[in-house]
Amino acid sequence: MHGRVFERVGVHCSTVHGEFAPEFRKEIPGADNDPRFWASGISLIAHLHNPNVPAVHMNTRFVVTQKAWFGGGADLTPVLDRRRTQDDSDTLAFHAAMKAACDTHAAVAPYDKYKKWCDEYFHLKHRNEMRGVGGIFYDYLDSGDWEADFAFTQDVGRAFLKIYPELVRANFTKPWTETDREEQLVRRGRYVEFNLLYDRGTIFGLRTGGNVDSILSSMPPVVKWP
Repeated sequence: MHGRVFERVGVHCSTVHGEFAPEFRKEIPGADNDPRFWASGISLIAHLHNPNVPAVHMNTRFVVTQKAWFGGGADLTPVLDRRRTQDDSDTLAFHAAMKAACDTHAAVAPYDKYKKWCDEYFHLKHRNEMRGVGGIFYDYLDSGDWEADFAFTQDVGRAFLKIYPELVRANFTKPWTETDREEQLVRRGRYVEFNLLYDRGTIFGLRTGGNVDSILSSMPPVVKWP
């Protein structure tokens, strides 16, 4: 079956400022004595209609309190079990793109560290399984060279911009069945569980008074729990 390409895609560019709530301040570097913050970032989430196309997430951000740092990353979530392997062609291509972005800025972006950080971060503790097949994740990046940190963060976005459209084009016309669709919807349930229970961006946005509709646009429009 073929159909539309995109089922839900959200791209958000945000710049916010304010004060962290008292119960949140100890969790944020530099907010203990002064709760004021400024943050700006780009967040993208894509849920595709064809189950052969993996879901994806990319985020880059700059946060300022009494300290300042970059964070972000990108991770891939195939929704069919047969594609959720480290030797799948999509997985290999995505990892190669993220590694290239890190290797270009090796002084501030150790790939092995950021890949492991991604695997550990996007882990559903209550199910003891990964959300997807990984990518890279980093936070609190303040190497002492602001320009180098910013250049790396930009290249994370550029690497994503190049690789993900290639994965969409390679997969969106492939045939799929209703069984594949069912598997996709159940896998999306895991995505929802992670975003509501563990995702830092969701928690940050809700605790800082962000736009609820924008924050929750990462939720897939159709999902099932068996």
